[in-house]
Amino acid sequence: MSVSETPRRRRFIGRIVSVSAAVALAATLSACSGDAPPKKAYTVPPSLCGTTVDPAQVKAVLPGGDSLTTATQKPNGGTIRCNLSVDGKLVLSLAQAWWSEGHTTAAVSQAYPGTDDGKLSDDLRFVHTGTAGVGKTVPSCKASEHPEQDLYITVETRDSGVDDPDAIEKLLVAFTKAVEGSAACK
Repeated sequence: MSVSETPRRRRFIGRIVSVSAAVALAATLSACSGDAPPKKAYTVPPSLCGTTVDPAQVKAVLPGGDSLTTATQKPNGGTIRCNLSVDGKLVLSLAQAWWSEGHTTAAVSQAYPGTDDGKLSDDLRFVHTGTAGVGKTVPSCKASEHPEQDLYITVETRDSGVDDPDAIEKLLVAFTKAVEGSAACK
């Protein structure tokens, strides 16, 4: 090997190392930038705990992940809660709860976390924030098991990183209307 080839070789190797370092840095920065939200690889069923709901509206308020599971809870005689978990972590609760007549949606919403300083709809039936909401079913929604009570619907995200007032409002209104048309109101 001649003496003149050694500096060329060193420059060549130096350029390769510099380019490799730049590529590694760019890959690291793009991975940390958070530009792309985590992929939602799961499928949302069209019925949650017996109530038909648009899967796209539900998915809009869920975080990314690989698997989705649902579980129904009945913590008392007047509440049915549908809990959704992504990758084993509780991220969303949709509930139906009977309250004695005479309450307003604004008053009922105070019993649910995440609705403080929520936006009240013009018809006073819905209160929502970017993470939770409460809706009152129409007055004709009655059940013989719950005389003199009104049915309220709640949507609550659970530490999912989702904060989207428009998506929460759409899901809350749609889920409330779906419950109004279900056996819960007959």
